[in-house]
Amino acid sequence: MTVLNDPVKLEIFRHLLDSVADEMGVILRNTSYSPNIKERCDFSCALFDSEGNMVAQAAHIPVHLGAMPLSVQAVIRQIKMLPGDVVMVNDPFMGGTHLPDITLIAPVFYKQKLMAFVANRAHHSDIGGMSPGSMPLSIEIYQEGMIVPPVKLVNEGELNEDILNLLLANVRTPNERSGDIRAQISANSKGITRILELLERYGSGVINSAMSGLLAYTERVMRDFISTLPDGEYCFYDVMDDDGNSEEEVKITTSVKIMQESIVIDFTGSSNQVEGNINATKAITIAAVFYVFRSLIQHDIPTNSGCLLPIEVIAPEGTIVNAIGTAAVAAGNVETSQRITDVILGAMSKVCGDKIPAASQGTMNNITIGGIDHRGDNSVPFAYYETIGGGMGANPTINGSDAIHTHMTNTLNTPIEALEYAYPMRVKRYTVRRGSGGFGLYCGGNGIVREIEMLTDARVTILSDRRIKAPYGLSGGESGKPGRNYLISKNKIIDLPGKTSIDVVDGDIIGIRTPGGGGFGVSSQK
Repeated sequence: MTVLNDPVKLEIFRHLLDSVADEMGVILRNTSYSPNIKERCDFSCALFDSEGNMVAQAAHIPVHLGAMPLSVQAVIRQIKMLPGDVVMVNDPFMGGTHLPDITLIAPVFYKQKLMAFVANRAHHSDIGGMSPGSMPLSIEIYQEGMIVPPVKLVNEGELNEDILNLLLANVRTPNERSGDIRAQISANSKGITRILELLERYGSGVINSAMSGLLAYTERVMRDFISTLPDGEYCFYDVMDDDGNSEEEVKITTSVKIMQESIVIDFTGSSNQVEGNINATKAITIAAVFYVFRSLIQHDIPTNSGCLLPIEVIAPEGTIVNAIGTAAVAAGNVETSQRITDVILGAMSKVCGDKIPAASQGTMNNITIGGIDHRGDNSVPFAYYETIGGGMGANPTINGSDAIHTHMTNTLNTPIEALEYAYPMRVKRYTVRRGSGGFGLYCGGNGIVREIEMLTDARVTILSDRRIKAPYGLSGGESGKPGRNYLISKNKIIDLPGKTSIDVVDGDIIGIRTPGGGGFGVSSQK
């Protein structure tokens, strides 16, 4: 059965492999413990060939999925995996994103031959570090939590209890972490079972041919798309408000050079890596490039590593887009990834403006809250983490959507009922931030207002951006409104910086107003 050049068979196998990743996601969500994974779906699942190329994925988190192949490839280089093994890793400098994102990778063997890998990445709401939620205002990675290099969590089918106990001894919520990690193991196990079923049904030659064919097809479509673009060099830059440690803007600049069927994306000229925690690893930068160019192809094609084969990414070491050493990176994954996306889209608006929207909110509005939950018979530590949606940028044909997660994030919200059940908090207000979208021929989407009352003393950390520099409009459209963070304490409203960590007491209210999206085009009415 030849698959490589048969479009019908390729489409069948594409959906077969995608369905495996989808089912892995269902298992992970349904068996997890934490609201962040069970309710918000802050996880991603994918399949890889024997060389670590991503061949299929579920429609999960872009920043996870674009970076995950680098983690799989790093593990392949360092560890010889055997049937029944599961390797755990969260090191951001080995294809990771930030420390709370733990990746589990497992090999698929068929008749003693390595055929593929399954992997999932999930954001754990605490991985240790200097503040609850492991998203602190850090200045080095060691403050952000426990660093896990590639290590066998499961060795030939046997859980390594010592490794798991070491991890659980370094986190604030060990029962939740244990449950979530076991859910990740279960998801991989289901993925292996399903791939083995495909191998039994079709044979290893056919499955290998399908994987190679899907990668080649996606590469071919990407090259065809690039060939429709005018050759040339197109530049754009934007800034982060600050790094959380100083008030200086942090610049991200890119040059997109189109040459027939290939592209070079060069971030030379971007700011050097900073002391604060907004540094991005190269894996994050590659993930943003992957996301943008996959999004520009409007056909329903496989989303796999073939997308990047025609694209070269130049990200100089030691810069904000390719941090090295002991750089703090907690917010690089969630905040800087959004700005990298804005910059690439800004450059591409000069090439294919009919496909590019104005800037969306450009931040994930991260909030972590932790302390002691005194409800019930026993007082126990808790750690809450959430990202909050905002306005989507308007595009050339339609208004931007209101109150939605955009670009590098693809999570849900934590439902009010689930939040109040799980944590000593009360949601006082949750609504659309009317009037925050940029005006234009098509208007940007509106942001969100979320106010949370504390029912215990706690430590709150907010990592957000676009509080000073607003999301840009395009073709004469106006910028969206920047966001705002504030504390309501003893009937006083106190404005908070975009990146801050504060102690609050029972009865205090934390408020976040997220940015609106930019507008597109000039309207004759206002």
